Amino acid sequence: MSSNYDNEAPGYTPATVMEEAARCLLCHDAPCSQDCPAGTDPGKFIRSIRFGNVRGAAETIRENNALGAVCARVCPTEKYCQKGCSRSGIDRPIDIGGIQRYATDFETAADMKILEAGKSNGLSVAIIGSGPSGLQAAATLASLGYSVTIFEEKQEPGGYLRYGIPEYRLPDAVVSREVGRIGDLGVEIRCGVKVAPDQIADLKKKYNAILLATGFGAGKMLPMFEGNPAVETAVDFLARIKTLKGFGAEKAPNHAVVVGGGDVAMDVATTLKKLGVPYVTDLAYEEFSEFLASKKELAGARQAGVTIMDGYVPASVDGNVVTFRHRHLDAQLLIKADKIILAIGQRPEMEPPKEKNYRTDDKQIFVTGDLAAGDMTVVWAVRKGKGAAFAIHESLNAGRDN
Repeated sequence: MSSNYDNEAPGYTPATVMEEAARCLLCHDAPCSQDCPAGTDPGKFIRSIRFGNVRGAAETIRENNALGAVCARVCPTEKYCQKGCSRSGIDRPIDIGGIQRYATDFETAADMKILEAGKSNGLSVAIIGSGPSGLQAAATLASLGYSVTIFEEKQEPGGYLRYGIPEYRLPDAVVSREVGRIGDLGVEIRCGVKVAPDQIADLKKKYNAILLATGFGAGKMLPMFEGNPAVETAVDFLARIKTLKGFGAEKAPNHAVVVGGGDVAMDVATTLKKLGVPYVTDLAYEEFSEFLASKKELAGARQAGVTIMDGYVPASVDGNVVTFRHRHLDAQLLIKADKIILAIGQRPEMEPPKEKNYRTDDKQIFVTGDLAAGDMTVVWAVRKGKGAAFAIHESLNAGRDN
């Protein structure tokens, strides 16, 4: 079975990135920068590219966003920075993600070392979870002089970046480089270490603060599908495929059904097509006018040949035969599939603590990522990681002489 799962789309060349940057209107108080949740400042780095200062662009990105190369590839820019682009009123918004990718690829090729650890302040922080928010928090805390240790239960760091987002969108090599830059700041990452709730008390004795960054790592399951061997959650499917770079010893399905209308559903459906599955059907609760998936991911799924049916919900299941009913029309579909994958959301594996502004009722314990309020995207994870780091810094330095 043929596969192009590993093939990342090509990026800009020096000539084409300059052409795209030249379209920028160089807005004063650029709205794109105001609309970036992570504060990556696209207005500034695009201006740098336009005037030939690629190094300056890379410095702006990296100093504001420790996962700049990741966000360049997976951020739904149409919902954030590009939504505010003034160029939209003329033709189309600037391709901010593409320009950001060019600058961070240049950073790698030029072996630039931008991030620096701050002078030690004698304080230590333990971070549980190495997803994007935990990694950003670690980088920010290290820049403020903290000794940081990340505990990760899986064998490789990165969380959903490593075990969820498909290779064609986010290559493992990019994740490894981002993690490596954070490790270069002196952050220790201990993989294969699961921290149980009853071990938190011991960590509190060893560290000045604990940051919970465990995310929503489990996929949601509808009761009607419980225990069905033909059914798998999107979280489990994507992790397995990302690890094996394909189906491995499992026989690939001839027809797969995906339930869901968000970016994760599009990732699953497109991955199946890229792995050579002949027939892939996605059925979404949302109608196209209210779709949660980004236009880019929806277009990618359609281009890959995925059949998408909007406005349908599963009503019953008998083995690998699912009956779907339309939300508004008197219509139903009966679909038999070799594989059924549910992309209907994620949940935490343990009950998260109550949180406000990254703080919990325990003054030594903080939360970030999916456990904190805000959008559940990578760029928002970066924002939350920075916010949690500064909340820790403020708390631990309250009353101290500076």
